[in-house]
Amino acid sequence: MYEKKLSALVQSNKWLMDILRTVRAINLPNGYVGAGVVRNLVWDHLHGYAEVTEVRDVDVAFFDPENLTAARDQEAQRLLHAQRPDVPWEATNQAAVHLWYEAAFGYSVPALGSSEEAIGTWPETATCVGIRLLLSEQLQIVAPHGLEDLFEMRLRRNPASVSMEQFQKRLLEKRILEKWPLVQVIAE
Repeated sequence: MYEKKLSALVQSNKWLMDILRTVRAINLPNGYVGAGVVRNLVWDHLHGYAEVTEVRDVDVAFFDPENLTAARDQEAQRLLHAQRPDVPWEATNQAAVHLWYEAAFGYSVPALGSSEEAIGTWPETATCVGIRLLLSEQLQIVAPHGLEDLFEMRLRRNPASVSMEQFQKRLLEKRILEKWPLVQVIAE
């Protein structure tokens, strides 16, 4: 039920469809667009907003175990930027996250086996969603924790990824309740 609703919302949004076409065009291995851009689309719609809340970045997750260098992420971002310089791209090779994560966030994470697995590790369950546009023009949606929290406007931390302290910090930094006052924050 929610997957059909999400597909319809995405397909009705020209900007996001163009984003998906751009990612498809540069042929990133196992590439998905997800996280905040999907959350914003759905929560803005559910709040009845006429305009989609501006995104800080457009997260693109891809999986290239053959090239684990930081240069691979930079090359992906360069290719995306060349196609759409107006978009704040954030492309990350999920196969390499375990190599730099501890230096960036203070604790290590295991190596991941796919983009789909990586999407399931994102900080909040409502944003653990990735979408890609197939050559058939069909959408492929990956939501390891389901779409219920996204469509029921529940924000809860992914306990496998972030501590309660990190979750609270993200809640404030992203101004979630200010932007979407109907969201229910689940703080276990």
